[in-house]
Amino acid sequence: MHMQLVINTRGSYLRKKENRFLVRNEEKVFEISVNKVDSILITTSAYISTDAVKFAVDNNIDIVFLDNFGDPFGRVWHSKLGSTTLIRRRQLETSSTARGFNMAKGWVEIKIDNQITFLKDLKKNRPERRGEIESHIRRIIELKNEISALRGVVEEKRDQLMGLEGMCSREYFEALALIMPERWRFNGRSRNPARDGFNCLLNYGYGILYSKVEKACIIAGLDPYLGIIHTDNYNKKSLVFDLIEPFRTHVDRTVVYLFSKKKVKDEFFDVVPGGFVLKKEGKAVLIEAINETFEKKIPYRGRNVKIGKTIQYECHRIANSLIKGG
Repeated sequence: MHMQLVINTRGSYLRKKENRFLVRNEEKVFEISVNKVDSILITTSAYISTDAVKFAVDNNIDIVFLDNFGDPFGRVWHSKLGSTTLIRRRQLETSSTARGFNMAKGWVEIKIDNQITFLKDLKKNRPERRGEIESHIRRIIELKNEISALRGVVEEKRDQLMGLEGMCSREYFEALALIMPERWRFNGRSRNPARDGFNCLLNYGYGILYSKVEKACIIAGLDPYLGIIHTDNYNKKSLVFDLIEPFRTHVDRTVVYLFSKKKVKDEFFDVVPGGFVLKKEGKAVLIEAINETFEKKIPYRGRNVKIGKTIQYECHRIANSLIKGG
């Protein structure tokens, strides 16, 4: 089984040893075969030798660096990517057409369908909150119908789509707040820094997901910076933020599960001005839970596929549809 090698202990050291990676930190030394690793995630101050970098590159293993918020700030990629020029040109052409708008709208609709499904699942086990959750579901369905009715091109309809999507998200997170244990009840979404433990875990989880979607885009030949609807922190169009939408629910479910199973502890978080950041212990628990989620199988286009693999399959499918123009 391929795995993600996670380096999240301050002062860790990663180097190459024969046909293996060797990791050393204060507590232990361990070795892992190159054949078992598909990516390396470095989440804190760590050392990595240039031999280990070249070894990773030669074996098509990407190295991703995450900041304290779990956002990827850099990565090392092999430079032998296939010819992706045609796909990228089609991306650019499609982004301003009705077809491009419908693609991006479709990804938002999948996200909203996933949100509705998740809330319906939560409602079953919480009879005391059933009525309140049901009213949020009804409102989300109304808003989704308005989104489905949108027609046109991005320039004309972007603000409407983003506005309706934002309203759906507000309803959804208000419903999730209802089912949280009293100690961890939160008030809306917050980022950098998160104002509460829920958003802290969610932001870090989305950071991990972002790096997976970005990697899948690049492997499929899609340009992660040629987006249609969403923008990144620098207000540049970002395909990763467009494409991440259908997959967010996997992180949402994982984070809610950790709280409902009472697996979240105060010592997971550091207090910073204006909010919280995740500490090493919190990152380890969340990363493990997300990795477990990505190993689960779900129905995908007629067969059962691991959630983690659906991201790559979907990016290849989009790239192929751009090449064929259909």
